[in-house]
Amino acid sequence: MRTLGLIGGTGWVSTVEYYRIINQRVNERLGGLSSAKILLYSVNQQEFRPATQPAKLTEFAEFLTGIAKRLEAAGAECLLLCANTPHMAADIVQTNIRIPLIHIAEVTAKNIVEHNIRKVGLLGTKMTMEQSFYRDRLQKFGVATLTPDEPQREYIHRTIMTELEKAILKDETRMKYLDIIDGLAQKGAEGIVLGCTEIPLLIKQSDCKIPVFDTTEIHATAAVEFALSDES
Repeated sequence: MRTLGLIGGTGWVSTVEYYRIINQRVNERLGGLSSAKILLYSVNQQEFRPATQPAKLTEFAEFLTGIAKRLEAAGAECLLLCANTPHMAADIVQTNIRIPLIHIAEVTAKNIVEHNIRKVGLLGTKMTMEQSFYRDRLQKFGVATLTPDEPQREYIHRTIMTELEKAILKDETRMKYLDIIDGLAQKGAEGIVLGCTEIPLLIKQSDCKIPVFDTTEIHATAAVEFALSDES
């Protein structure tokens, strides 16, 4: 079994989900008391500041690269950034480490294509919805992206930061998200990317009329495939 390197704490609520999903999937595959080999570096999210401006991207990438190199030196054989937003720096981090980085948007795009969907709505932080790094990766696989309007983006970002990141799950917030999802579907979205790893705690497939893509589940499952790829 290969050893996984995880950068988590972004936030801790979804990092718990990564740990749970990865270990459950490994145990389902191998049985007994099997669990994954994981090296986890959990940041203090209060100090974690993704780049809101392109000029700050290099500094942010250097911060993540430093952690990635420590995990690599400790024996990690691949790297996961356990949140969508930090992937704004994923390509820079990848160029500075020798182990593969499993890109959350890339594995999500492959999953979308497998469902024969070519246009999705994207929910996430303002950076994920408004910067190009995520939609460009989806477009690379022929998947077009729709995002909510500006007030809705503000609402989603605010509730991620003040509620979901603290494991506060409100019915009123769920209903508002579902209204936003319905609006994206009316504009042509064939599926919805839950592009923040806390959103799947609030929104489930059973809540929605169109397919939703749980990026936490997809990313963690891809990590398991990598970890077990050397098993006979």
